[in-house]
Amino acid sequence: MSSSSTPLTVRLIVANGTLAAALLRDQLASLLRTTGHETLVDAARLCMSEVVTNVYRHTRTRLVYVRAAVTEKSVTVFVRDDLPCALAMPEVVDFCEGGRGLFLLDSLTDSWGTRIYGAPAPTGKDVWFQLVEGGRGGC
Repeated sequence: MSSSSTPLTVRLIVANGTLAAALLRDQLASLLRTTGHETLVDAARLCMSEVVTNVYRHTRTRLVYVRAAVTEKSVTVFVRDDLPCALAMPEVVDFCEGGRGLFLLDSLTDSWGTRIYGAPAPTGKDVWFQLVEGGRGGC
């Protein structure tokens, strides 16, 4: 990737359904390979799958909107849904029923969080994560 200070921003939109996570993780992987971030691909694919699967399972969002901002050293991914509540790390993980997604996100990313939008009456949120070359998600 060139040394431009402006991030390359890519927007992706897919219908929320059983194929959404697979389609979006493959598109993100392609973007990262194209921009020279091969070491971030595996972590990015897993994180994208976890976040988009949560959108599928827990929201009524009809379309999944993703924005990926790629710089020379990192990628930051934002996934939008229609459930306006912040995510908190569970105290205990029930490995039989799920709940591992946020722990994976926390262990693989350099940072992650949520951003509520639609003030004064919130209408949704972005769940975002960042992977940095040489950081937690790099191989």
